[in-house]
Amino acid sequence: MKLDVNALRYLTKDDFRVLTAVEMGMRNHEIVPAELVDRIAGLKHGGTYKVLRNLLKNKLVHHDATKYDGYRLTYLGYDFLAIKTLVNRGVFASVGRQIGVGKESDIFEVATEDGTVLAMKLHRLGRTSFRAVKSKRDYLRHRRSFNWLYLSRLAALKEFAFMKALGHHGFPVPTAVDCNRHCVIMSLVQGYPLVQVKELQNPDDVFDTILGLIVRLAEHGLIHCDFNEFNIMIDDDEKITVIDFPQMVSVSHRNAQMFFDRDIECIYKFFRKRFNLMSEKNEEQDGSESDGEGNSRPSFMSVKKAAGSLDKDLAASGYTRKEQVEMEKYIEEDAEGHDSGSDDDDEIVDAVPIGSLKIDQDGSDEPDCNLDSRNSGGPGTSSEEHGTSCSGENRLETPPTGSNGDAMEPLESGGKVLSQEDDDNDDDLLDDTDDEEDAELTKQLNKQRKKAIVAAHGRRRPVSTRNAYKDKGKGTMNSKIQRQACKW
Repeated sequence: MKLDVNALRYLTKDDFRVLTAVEMGMRNHEIVPAELVDRIAGLKHGGTYKVLRNLLKNKLVHHDATKYDGYRLTYLGYDFLAIKTLVNRGVFASVGRQIGVGKESDIFEVATEDGTVLAMKLHRLGRTSFRAVKSKRDYLRHRRSFNWLYLSRLAALKEFAFMKALGHHGFPVPTAVDCNRHCVIMSLVQGYPLVQVKELQNPDDVFDTILGLIVRLAEHGLIHCDFNEFNIMIDDDEKITVIDFPQMVSVSHRNAQMFFDRDIECIYKFFRKRFNLMSEKNEEQDGSESDGEGNSRPSFMSVKKAAGSLDKDLAASGYTRKEQVEMEKYIEEDAEGHDSGSDDDDEIVDAVPIGSLKIDQDGSDEPDCNLDSRNSGGPGTSSEEHGTSCSGENRLETPPTGSNGDAMEPLESGGKVLSQEDDDNDDDLLDDTDDEEDAELTKQLNKQRKKAIVAAHGRRRPVSTRNAYKDKGKGTMNSKIQRQACKW
C-alpha cells in the first residue's frame, strides 16, 4: 500500500482517538463492532460515527458488515498511528521518498529537525507474495490465532532487538534509533545493495569479509538465515553492512546447520557468477569442505561458540531460557522417578510373585491343577491335597469357607489338610465349598480388574443430569402409584 502522508496533517485529535480505539478493540476482535469503538473512544453526541466515516474515506479503516457492523485497521491507519507516536517523541519531523521495497517491508527516508536523514522501515507481513509467515517464521510461538498487524509488530520488535545487540558487539549493522508498533527507525546506510554492484576492486577481500561475518555471527550464537546479495550493503570504499534481521535463529535451532550452509552457499554462488571468482577456494570447495592447508569452506561443526551468547540474551528462535530450564527439570525428575520406580518394582516382586496375579482370559480363575484333579477319577484325599496346595499359590492365600459360611480348619506349611474325613458326604461338601470359593474369588478379581482398568484410563463417573432422576425419589408420579398399589 502506498504511504501518502498528506492526509496526516489534516487528521484531528478525535481521529487518532478513534483509530486508537479500533486498535485496542482488535486485540480480541477481528472486526471490531461499531458500538465497541464508540464505547472505547468515548466521544460525545455520537461523534464516533462521523469520525469513522472520515477515516473510511481516507482508507485508514476498513468497514465490514457481513456478520455485523464493524471496522478494522488497515496498514495505512497503522502507519499513521506509528508515525504520529514517533513524531510526538521527537524522533523525526518529516517523511520523504520511498527508497526500498521487499516482500515483508517498505523503507522510507525520514528527517529530523536538524536535517539528519534516517531510514524508516515499515513491516508489512501478509502480502500476497509472502503469506507463508506462520510456517516460515516463528513469530507466533505458542499462539494459534494471529493478525497480520500483530505479526508485523512482532517482527519489528525482533529486528530492533537484534540490530541493537549486534551494533553493541561491533557488527557492521545500521544503528538502531527507535521502534514503535511495526515501525523501526535506523540510521541510513550510505551504500548500495550488493546485487546492484557489477564490479569490485578487491572481490577476494570482500568475499573473505562476508564469510568472516557469517562465522563471527555463528560464534556469537546466531545465524542470519537470509544472508545473500540483497541483504548486504556496500559503499564506495567496499565496506560491508548487513541488514534485515527478523528471521535470525540460534545455533541451537534444529535446522541451524542447514541455514548456515545455505548462507555460505548463497555467497559462493553469487561471487562465482557475478565476479568469476574461481580461486583455489572455490575450485576445491565444489567437491569437498576441507583442505589440507586449512583454506576450506566454513563448516557449521568447526564453529566454536566462545565469543558470546546473543541467542540466550535475545531468546532467538531455537533457544528460549524457559524451555531450557523446564527441559533440565523434566530430565532430573524423570531420572529420579525411574530410580524410585525400579526400587518399588523390586520390592513388589519380592513381596508377591507375578504368577499369583494372573487372570485367565476366558474368565475362569481356577488353576489347571484343580481341573485336572477333578476330571481325573483319583481318590478324594489326593484331589483335596492337590487342590489346597494350588489354592495356596494362586488364590492370594484366601482362607476357604464352608457352605454355611464357617471358616474351615487351617492348613499346614506343606499345604496338607490337618483333618480329613473319609465319608462321601464330606467329599461332596468340600466340592461345593470349592465351587463357592472359586465364584467369590472370580467376583473379587473381576472387580479389581475393572477398577484397575478405570484407573489406568483415567475415566470419571459420568455426571448425571436431571433427567436421570426423573423416575427416582418420592415426588414422582410413578412412586406415588406404586405406594398406593402396595396399600391396596
